[in-house]
Amino acid sequence: MTNHFVIEADGGSRGNPGSSGSGAIIIDAQTGEVVREISEYIGIATNNVAEYKALRAGIQEVLRLDANARVTVRMDSKLVIEQMRGVWKIKHPDMRALADEIFELTESLDVEYEWIPRELNSRADALANLAMDMRSSLQSGMIASTEEHKHVPSMVAEYNQSKPSSVRAPGHVTAAPTTLILVRHGRTHLTESARISGRGGLDPALSELGREDAKAAASAVWSFGKHGVFAHMQPPTAVISSPILRTRETAQAIADKLGLGFQTDDDFAEISFGDWDGKTNDEAKALSPAAFEAWRGSWTQTPPNGESLEVFDARIQNGLDRLLTEHEGKTVVVVAHVMPIRGLIRKALGGTASTYWSIQVAPCSITVIRFWGDQASEVVAVNSTGHLA
Repeated sequence: MTNHFVIEADGGSRGNPGSSGSGAIIIDAQTGEVVREISEYIGIATNNVAEYKALRAGIQEVLRLDANARVTVRMDSKLVIEQMRGVWKIKHPDMRALADEIFELTESLDVEYEWIPRELNSRADALANLAMDMRSSLQSGMIASTEEHKHVPSMVAEYNQSKPSSVRAPGHVTAAPTTLILVRHGRTHLTESARISGRGGLDPALSELGREDAKAAASAVWSFGKHGVFAHMQPPTAVISSPILRTRETAQAIADKLGLGFQTDDDFAEISFGDWDGKTNDEAKALSPAAFEAWRGSWTQTPPNGESLEVFDARIQNGLDRLLTEHEGKTVVVVAHVMPIRGLIRKALGGTASTYWSIQVAPCSITVIRFWGDQASEVVAVNSTGHLA
């Protein structure tokens, strides 16, 4: 049986010409598994030269895998695709030389070229940006140990783009990975005064510090798929927010930075603390001592006129199920609160009720989780706050 590989390739230049890099992903077309990821730092070059070098790197890697394979090349560069199809002439001498080399390399291969929109080529784009950020080259995938692996950043070396990264994860996962970027809202005057703030009580706006938090979180989310520690991940395509004011304001800052709108989902609203809303912990305990002590560590106990953890958790999981159905295979920003974020982490870890009081979630921190429907899940980062330093 002839192997069929898909090459996703892209290149970029910061200056055009300027510091440039290329990225290529080799995918098994039958299984959808990522076989190789290639990120090469090129030096000073144009965007188009970097794109051609990305294609060449992908072709060279396919030849190492199977010199007689069928190959589908997918790129968002209309120029490269049409030139390789022979539709457009190649005038630039550097590009002409690279194209001739690729034509020679592909003599034994059955190659077809397909143009795709930029948003569908985000993984290769991220690898190109990673090369420019790191000013070094790397290759990862099904390679146990190579000299190049010494230069693989730790956040990329064991990361699988399409399947759970751990070899002990369930096999035969068929659902596409949906990545959730969970952002807690910025600070409010209640946060700053250590007062309880839930659903159905006071609805404060972000404080001045909270608005600064939101701007920092927006910049960090914008970097996904572009540069930094999350450059290897797909950029977000949607923003969902709790309907509570502080989350909507944080979501607006993120959506504006991404050039997207946002939708609200009531299932991701904070838990209701009922009569304790707006109180400090000591004030709530003094208000109803017996109920407060029974509530601590309980799955079923409710604050007076509030919401139990059991009921709240069912609401969060309902929202998650709907989100994974509507956004399968995408990266989605969810702007929420401490308890919803803990609930989504609990689901990913298969945790118990104690997960709800075992995880710190700071204002405007970022948590990243991947779900393959209900087949598998992976926690990538929890309570990341480096962007707030």
